[in-house]
Amino acid sequence: MITALAVLWGVATMVFLLLRVLPGDPAETILAGSGASPEAIVQARQQLGLDDPLLAQYGRYLLNTLRGDLGRSLFSNRPVTLTITEQLPATLQLAAAALLVAVIVGLSLGILAALRAGTWVDRLAMGVAVLGVSVPVFWSGLLLIWVFSVGLNWLPATGADDWRHLIMPSLVLGLVGAGPIARLVRASLLDVLRADYITIARAKGLPEPAVIGRHALRNALIPTVTLIGLQAGFLLGGTVITEAVFARPGLGRLVVEAILWKDLPVVQGVVLLTAATYVVINLLVDLATLALDPRLRQ
Repeated sequence: MITALAVLWGVATMVFLLLRVLPGDPAETILAGSGASPEAIVQARQQLGLDDPLLAQYGRYLLNTLRGDLGRSLFSNRPVTLTITEQLPATLQLAAAALLVAVIVGLSLGILAALRAGTWVDRLAMGVAVLGVSVPVFWSGLLLIWVFSVGLNWLPATGADDWRHLIMPSLVLGLVGAGPIARLVRASLLDVLRADYITIARAKGLPEPAVIGRHALRNALIPTVTLIGLQAGFLLGGTVITEAVFARPGLGRLVVEAILWKDLPVVQGVVLLTAATYVVINLLVDLATLALDPRLRQ
């Protein structure tokens, strides 16, 4: 927990500093369309606190964050927390669906490749895994839209109205996460299958499904659980491109628009939320590893 707090403080500091060195002036961006005078821009900078010393801005930002106050948007003047809360469900829905696809496809390909190691099935499964990692999300997304929306007219190309709008985005994003899971499951399962206790279990006459499911797979999943946790954080951040390709609402589109408009409080809030989610996921992964491996509890 101490390490988690240190990570969150580091993320908060980095995003604060990086946003201050970006080109452009938030006050000028806000008043750009109104033809404001230089005096009005100077007044806006003072009202926003942008003329305060950097340390003063940093201290005010940390204190407000500790109180749970992420500030207000520079453009809509709405609380950042409310803006994030409105967009968060769509992003969580996409990330959860993509993670489910990644786990199902990754485990299936990895187990199949390990049980048929050295055969064409193994090579085909690993080829699919490598292809999923290698193909850019924007390219595979546009390809699916061209085939299933434009060509076959089976699925909607944009929006987030019902479950049909979730199929293509979750497949595109999930296949990216499935590749590393499949490769690690294959390697881990092959190592476990060579262990002495697996040989003894087979010598006792246990059925092969029991040997694989009860003894081999559980131990092989210990490193895989850690990777799944990392992939969950990666998929949450990977929604930025996917939401842009499929024109879905969510935190991805929100943070891109906020960066373009130099809406500093919104960017800081989204980055902090993403970092906090990543830290919590890693904590849950540690607890799951303890549950899977009794030796760690000793």
